[in-house]
Order: sequence, then C-alpha cells, then structure tokens
Amino acid sequence: MECTVSWTGAAGTRSGMGFVAETGSGHVIAMDGAPDTAKPEMGGQNLAPRPMEAVLAGTGGCTAYDVVLILRRGRHDVRGCSVRLQTERAAADPKVFTRIHMHFTVSGKDLPASAVERAIALSHEKYCSASIMLAKTAEITTSFDVLEG
Repeated sequence: MECTVSWTGAAGTRSGMGFVAETGSGHVIAMDGAPDTAKPEMGGQNLAPRPMEAVLAGTGGCTAYDVVLILRRGRHDVRGCSVRLQTERAAADPKVFTRIHMHFTVSGKDLPASAVERAIALSHEKYCSASIMLAKTAEITTSFDVLEG
C-alpha cells in the first residue's frame, strides 16, 4: 500500500496548509488546516477535512466495512450501516486520540442484535487494522442500534 501527499498551498499559492493525498489505488483525498487568525500564513483555508479527521473517517470506514462484510458472510439481510465516531485528544503534542466512541446504526430484515454485536467485536478484536492501531493510544468503546428494514 502506498500514498503520496503533496502540499498544494492555498488557491495555487505556496501559502496555507492544503494537501492532496493520492492513494496507491488512484484516488485523491484533499486535506486542509483550520484558519489561524493570529498567524494566517500558518493556518489553512478550511477547504477540506483536517488530517486527523481523515484518520478518523478512515477508521470508521474500515470498521463499518468489516461489520457489513461479517454480517453478509453470516447470511444476514443487512441493508444499512453507519457509524458515528466521537473522540477526545491529548491536550499536548502529539495530540493523539485518547478516547474514541463508535456508535453503529445497523439496519436489516430480522437482523439479530447478537449478530451485530459479534460483528462489531470481531472488527475491533481481529479485522479492523485502523481501530486496532488506534487502540494503542486510545480507549475505544462501542455501542449500537439495530433497526428493522
């Protein structure tokens, strides 16, 4: 796996904190920093997610992918899956995630809560590389709702 991240600056200039990542699979992800009113040259333009938001989004995608795949392999009629991630970060640099809570909302026809619970556990204990890696610095907790339909 590989990825190239390039500084774009702001609107084609070499100021600002915009970056573009091109993944090995040929996809592009834009990232930017928050505006800094005290030092505008040090801040971003707020045109894209922050890099740590991209890490969080990737983690959510990784675990949601696992949950859907595990449920499908179990021949469950899963029809929807979303996960809301809420974090706390360390106050001092490096500002790693210290707590992450993931709340899954999974929908399907006759979907047993026990199957959803098992899929989430398998993701976090065995399959989701991103959440297992982040668990080295963060306490990760989960909860879920199962919706019919």
